[in-house]
Amino acid sequence: MGKNVYFLSDAHLGSLAIEHRRTQERRLVRFLDSIKDKASAIYLLGDMFDFWDEYRYVVSKGFTRFLGKLSELTDMGVEVHFFTGNHDIWTYGYLEEECGLIVHRKPITTEIYDKVFYLAHGDGLGDPSRSFKFLRAMFHSRTCQKMLNFVHPWWGMQLGQNWAKHSRLKRPDGKEEPYMGEDKEYLVLYTKEYMKTHPNIDYYIYGHRHIELDLNLPRVEGHTARMLILGDWIWQFTYAVFDGEHMFLEEYVEGESKP
Repeated sequence: MGKNVYFLSDAHLGSLAIEHRRTQERRLVRFLDSIKDKASAIYLLGDMFDFWDEYRYVVSKGFTRFLGKLSELTDMGVEVHFFTGNHDIWTYGYLEEECGLIVHRKPITTEIYDKVFYLAHGDGLGDPSRSFKFLRAMFHSRTCQKMLNFVHPWWGMQLGQNWAKHSRLKRPDGKEEPYMGEDKEYLVLYTKEYMKTHPNIDYYIYGHRHIELDLNLPRVEGHTARMLILGDWIWQFTYAVFDGEHMFLEEYVEGESKP
């Protein structure tokens, strides 16, 4: 079998609510460096930045180690897929043109080593919250995006970073609520419903929830589909790796060598 394919999400780089953000970025970069010769593709499933907005002639401050490592990977021929999350929607070409990333703004279904994958950040999938749906629609509105970019970058970045900080600090300890159970977790419910009309999908992989979940869900003719939620790169440093036959949900521990 060929090289591995890796999946990770939710680093929220640059978050004003994360005290160890420089250490966090360096740890992520060290992980990417450790897999650069093993990887055929890396899928970043959203919210890698806590707030990312591109202006025509301005690049956001920070993230230089991370962006440099991504550029090195793509220069080596590693496919790096970047999914916009609900914190880093505002990308308009820089990541593709300067770093060589493949950017996805919606969920995708793709084949990897003869298995079918459904990949998404996960925001808005199955969540009935009207306030979240309204906020998401506003963030995705081209009119609202253009209005934000009419604002001076200093003000725009202050607005975005402080919104993101408030969003995290309103939760206890800045962390997501724990797994709600198979009958209440929105992404599980969404996946079960989606499977009814898409029985050929082998793996569903999401970010967004900041929890680790590895769940087998029954589908037609006795087969199962496997659903994973990837955790995060703030506290958990977790990722999934697929070697063409087996899928593993792993934790990156400094100094340990993983497959």
